[in-house]
Amino acid sequence: MSANPKDSEAALREAIDRYNAAWNAHDLDAIMAMHAPDMVFENHTAGESASGEDARAHIGSIFATWPDIEFTTRRLYVREGLVVQEWTAAATHAKTMRRGDLAAEPSGRRVEWDGIDAIPFEDGMVKRKDVWSDSVTILRQVGLLD
Repeated sequence: MSANPKDSEAALREAIDRYNAAWNAHDLDAIMAMHAPDMVFENHTAGESASGEDARAHIGSIFATWPDIEFTTRRLYVREGLVVQEWTAAATHAKTMRRGDLAAEPSGRRVEWDGIDAIPFEDGMVKRKDVWSDSVTILRQVGLLD
């Protein structure tokens, strides 16, 4: 049995570039078009998870909370069927941010934080997106932690 060429390292390098560009463009249609129908989006740090079509609303809520969010890839690791990327997010705290019972009213501050994604692909589509991010840094920058 041969490996699926859609999941080859070369194909995934091209796919992750398109996927990251769609995230930075806040293009929900392009993002969702790259997801397998049963994909799971899980933010382990925030304790949030969405699957299938529900991922659209979840990702849309990220863009609603951080209207100018942009991601810069710091390191990228690609092998057949898997992409792992370290990134830095930058955004203006222009909307109320919630984490559980905590709420930070808009401060207008520019905030930056680091994170990492593990993204398995199947047949050229994003099967999962597991996210871990530095929430302590976010909470400090929006004034919820000293």
